Amino acid sequence: MIREVTGGITVVPGIKAGGIQCGIKEAGKDLALIVSDPPAISAGLFSRNKVQAEPLKLTLDHIKYELTRAILVNSGNANCCTGPEGYSHAQELASLTAKYLQADPRAILLASTGIIGKKLPLEKIKTALPSLIKALSPEGGRAAAEAILTTDKTSKELAVEWNYRGQTFHLGGIAKGAGMIQPDMATMLCFLATDFNIERSLLQYALKKAVDKSFNRITIDGDTSTNDMVICLANGLARNERVCTKNQAYRAFQEALDHVTLALAHLIVQDGEGITKFIEIRVVGAATPRDAEAVARSLANSLLVKTAFFGEDPNWGRFMMAIGKAEARVNPNKISIAVDDLNLVQQGIAVLGAWEEKAREIFRKKEIRVVVDLNLGRAETVIWTSDLSTEYVRLNSQYLT
Repeated sequence: MIREVTGGITVVPGIKAGGIQCGIKEAGKDLALIVSDPPAISAGLFSRNKVQAEPLKLTLDHIKYELTRAILVNSGNANCCTGPEGYSHAQELASLTAKYLQADPRAILLASTGIIGKKLPLEKIKTALPSLIKALSPEGGRAAAEAILTTDKTSKELAVEWNYRGQTFHLGGIAKGAGMIQPDMATMLCFLATDFNIERSLLQYALKKAVDKSFNRITIDGDTSTNDMVICLANGLARNERVCTKNQAYRAFQEALDHVTLALAHLIVQDGEGITKFIEIRVVGAATPRDAEAVARSLANSLLVKTAFFGEDPNWGRFMMAIGKAEARVNPNKISIAVDDLNLVQQGIAVLGAWEEKAREIFRKKEIRVVVDLNLGRAETVIWTSDLSTEYVRLNSQYLT
């Protein structure tokens, strides 16, 4: 049985973390470090945006190394579109961090988040690294979670423990993300750690499976960041027999990983830039899984649908529009739409009766569930999204200033 516990990523034995301010941002922590002792195997998933940040490129290379010792993360500067100099800065930071930790530079992973196209303030980070090393603590997960934030309003962390055959295992994670959220992988960063002893390729499989059901099920604005990544460290300190097959021990781990990634994904949407609503969109009765996905994403990313939620206006015609423009098999005469438990549309037309006031009450809620039935098959999917507010526009129209 999975139990949520306090402690975030540092609930895991052997994991220390820290977060400090080094001056990249005008205020608040902006430099984080997560360290595993002993070094851990690692798995990762990365943005498929064709424009990729320099630390992401470096991490794509370093994660191939046998073991990972640490993850260094800065916020306030994406180190993206900075050319060879930006990559050289990432290499220098990996080497310097490795020197302090007496590790191989390839055992250091890097991540950045913030403004694209600005030169990384390398000297500020280098100067701050000794203080960051000193700040490392088994209770430092919260500080690290705070140091990776940009436009987020709150830090995001979660930890669980579970028992299997009398042994207790731990898994914790931190995440950031508030805008530029639409995975392939949803700007978001997530760092996870566990003491579960698992074979590396199986850890990669488990992480992809968890991400496909969580971070790849969320969208705020339909934009895919240049810096997105999810990294999972497994240091094996539980000292269970290494799991190399999809046995019962693996399934218990997968359940814990699914729990943490889904909870963190929901926290990202709930903390979206300027959002006032958390919306679940479930599409059922699709002819194929691809059709269900296309319809759900069309609804979740439609500006007209999102602004209707912000305006608390049950304008179901916008839903029909978004369904109809999806690259999917749709018969408008078979479509049904419900919000929470209230049917708005059946067989493509409005339900008879005085339902508008009840619908407005639902649209005034902070969390809303939408179910669309295409009545064409058995495939279904779910996406979590948000409304689009005037505050979102304000934040993103003034991001550089």
